Order: sequence, then C-alpha cells, then structure tokens
Amino acid sequence: MLEIGNKAPDFCAVNQDDVEICSRDILGKWIVLYFYPKDLTPGCTTQACDFTDALPQFDDLDAVILGVSPDETEKHRKFIDKKDLQITLLSDVEKKMCEAYGVWQLKKFMGKEYMGVVRSTFIINPKGEIAAVWEKVSVRKKKTVKGEKIEILHVNEVKEKIEELQANY
Repeated sequence: MLEIGNKAPDFCAVNQDDVEICSRDILGKWIVLYFYPKDLTPGCTTQACDFTDALPQFDDLDAVILGVSPDETEKHRKFIDKKDLQITLLSDVEKKMCEAYGVWQLKKFMGKEYMGVVRSTFIINPKGEIAAVWEKVSVRKKKTVKGEKIEILHVNEVKEKIEELQANY
C-alpha cells in the first residue's frame, strides 16, 4: 500500500462515457481517488451516493472525486443512471490502477480466498503526492459518543481531511 508523501502512481483510465481520464490532466487539483469492489452492490452504492450528495462541498474545495472499480464502462453507466450519480467512475478492467495503488489483494469471505479490491481511499495533493490514505474503508461506521450511537460517514472524514490538508498546504 502507498504511504503519505509517496508520489501517486500515474494513471489513465476510461470513465463511464468511454472518455480517457489521466492523472496528468488533473494535476494541480486535489484528487479523491477511491477504489471499490463492484457497481450496484450495497456498500458501493452507499459510498457512491454519499460522494454524489457531498459533491458541491468537494467542488468548493477544488477537489475531483474519482471512483475506480474493475467494472466495465457499460456497467458504470447503468450504475450512474440507476442511482443518479454525479461523480466520475473509472473502469480498471485490467486492474492496473488497483495493482499500482496496492488495493488488489487476497481477500477471504466465508472461508474462501480470492483476489479482489480492498475498499480504499486516497487523497492526492496538487503536486501529485499521496496526502492521505484509508485502507479497508467502512463506508459508514457506528460509534458511541457519550452513550449515544452516531453514524460516521467516510465521505465526511475525507472532506474534513482535505480541509485540514489545504489549511496546512
């Protein structure tokens, strides 16, 4: 897995509209690059909807949100249409980005081992460096604070981290 301060691996991948998006073309912006296992599954849908809902706040921070999965562009289009998503989804069918960012890993489920995407989020600063990393992301976490259960949204953690990083940049 990449660490804070590492140069972010360069990438080029097609989005849901079959348009190539390359890191070199968005250098100079803050980039939220999140990797997820599969379109139209419960956790992935929640995550994509949360990022869509928060998109205006990320726009205000001059941050680009890119979701990446091994799904084909056609499946991304169906996902976007069905859930009315406003974010960009990149197709990494050959798993080059997943491997470069260290998120294509051995996973276990119900006693079976298989290779898959470990849900992870990276913030890349305008210089193209890794500024923050979340591994094995829980899209929504339950936490007890002063005897009260609250829900913590990953998207809010990411937004708050960008605000903190920008204040010190």
